[in-house]
Amino acid sequence: MPALQQSQIDFFNEHGYLVVENAVDAEALQALTRDFSNWVEESREQTGAYGESFDGRPRFDVESGHSKDSPALRRVNAPVEISDAYFKAMTESRMADCVAELIGPNIKFHHSKINSKLPGAKTEVKWHQDFPFTPHSNDDLITALLMVDEVTDQNGPLEVVPGSHKGDIHSLWHDGVFTGAIAEDAAADCKSKAVSCKGAAGTVCLMHTRLLHGSTANLSDKPRTLFIAVYSAEDAIPQSPNPMPNKHEGLLVRGEKTNRVRSVPYDIELPQIPKGASFFDQQAEG
Repeated sequence: MPALQQSQIDFFNEHGYLVVENAVDAEALQALTRDFSNWVEESREQTGAYGESFDGRPRFDVESGHSKDSPALRRVNAPVEISDAYFKAMTESRMADCVAELIGPNIKFHHSKINSKLPGAKTEVKWHQDFPFTPHSNDDLITALLMVDEVTDQNGPLEVVPGSHKGDIHSLWHDGVFTGAIAEDAAADCKSKAVSCKGAAGTVCLMHTRLLHGSTANLSDKPRTLFIAVYSAEDAIPQSPNPMPNKHEGLLVRGEKTNRVRSVPYDIELPQIPKGASFFDQQAEG
């Protein structure tokens, strides 16, 4: 049975995003929640970014004000490398099936992370598009944002501008400075057109790589944790280094390897991270 109905595929093509319920089963969701809860507990003993990822950079990052009594783990880089639950969600779930129906049949994995906003967390994600962070030879890329917690209007939901994936690719550079965000006037326009993506735990938002999006702070007493996995078509070839290098980059998740390359010209400024800038501050998505 197809993972998506034709009406859902049409909606994605028109609007650049699609919210799908029950993207993972109850057992898988429980395992994802358990692993993240364990990482939150481990973070109580830390005072700053810690752990080591594939290329030696920290795996875990904490919010300002994090403490043993009030842990604020805000990001886990490449969780698929250290958790069977997250690896299986990326490779075996309905979430991956949906991606294959949208940009497949041959799809591969690019990178993953967890973005979490614990109650009271002030983290906001400024308006941007993902493609300038992960430029490829074509734009058949999808960012899958799996809701590990229920996402509501109050706990910092992802906000998107429907149809913006058909428009311009916005620069992340302003006055010679890399900001990781679009210009303020463009962001204000986005806010006026924004649609919130909400749902029960286990729901996924599938987002085109060129879609304008952002999110606000968590103003509730409930956490908002997203597992973010980025997939590309097999014939889309990276044009810049992976923002989160990992041992599974390029893993064929659905279909077969063709070794074909499909190229579409783009005129964009690649997000070369300034020397000395914080790696964590340059990551976006959700």
